[in-house]
Amino acid sequence: MSGVLDRLGRPLGSLRLSVTDRCNMRCRYCMPEEEYAWLPRASLLTYEEMDRLVGVFGRLGVDKVRITGGEPLLRADLAVLVERLAAKPFLTDLALTTNGILLARDARTLREAGLRRVTVSLDTLDPERAYAFARTKEHGRILAGIDAAVEAGYASVKVNAVIIRGFNDDELVPLLEYARGRGIEMRFIEYMDVGGATRWEMGEVVPRREMLARIGAHYGGVEAEAENATSRAPADRFRLPDGTRFGIIASTTEPFCRTCDRARLTVDGTLFTCLYGTEGVDLREPLRLGRDDEALVALLERTWGRRTDRGAELRAALPERGALYQIGALRADPRREMHTRGG
Repeated sequence: MSGVLDRLGRPLGSLRLSVTDRCNMRCRYCMPEEEYAWLPRASLLTYEEMDRLVGVFGRLGVDKVRITGGEPLLRADLAVLVERLAAKPFLTDLALTTNGILLARDARTLREAGLRRVTVSLDTLDPERAYAFARTKEHGRILAGIDAAVEAGYASVKVNAVIIRGFNDDELVPLLEYARGRGIEMRFIEYMDVGGATRWEMGEVVPRREMLARIGAHYGGVEAEAENATSRAPADRFRLPDGTRFGIIASTTEPFCRTCDRARLTVDGTLFTCLYGTEGVDLREPLRLGRDDEALVALLERTWGRRTDRGAELRAALPERGALYQIGALRADPRREMHTRGG
């Protein structure tokens, strides 16, 4: 395998692989509208096609794959794909991000198929808030899914919460305590102005510095973990006085574009080199036209080699900042949606 660098010297190291654009929740930061335009079913990649494309990405240096959606557990027989990917010797990490509703059903099966890590989205501990914010009455199933993942023995179970002022910013400590009580890591995410966040406002963002101040005031201090020079993970990690670790992803106020090594592949085979990117590259067409792996490698190499994306940095520099897209623009091209390109 040979690596490839973009024009800013960033390697291609991680792939976010979306297996569906459907979801069984309607979170305000991702899917706040009543209706959506879905990708045509005939355009969706099969597991065989995904498996082959991951192999092509691996030839250019990708060694980490995260399965995303939409809600990936809505895709039937996901363990079949997991088993295929887990058998690839070049992959050092195979992870899944899920809203957790179906996780109790699948946690052990996916672990036995070779899945190594699970991240569950849990924005609130309050079932009534969950219903108001995400239009789901399945809050109890999310909690049960997290417990099932812990019991299944994954190498890592993490919980993500998007923190929004006036919604759940009073739950920083309760969420930390919830995670600590289960021996899992909590990660807080700044509210981002991407894709389906059509109601995003800067005033609703709780910056990392404010989160740290609030957490530190409660626990008597927060210490930053020593940065790993080789790490390109999006979260900065911190430690409480008792050793409890947690992370914060500060994409909105303190972007990490200069170290981003992530590509995103939609379920219909469109490659995006930035979460904020407006133009994708179609990999499905050459795949289905019978192009060999060498041709696909060359296409990927050209695409990544031209990459100059700094989407979050450019958004942060705007003098006046609003939502990235309005609903009309999203319906014109559903690949712009967060639930399609796998945030």
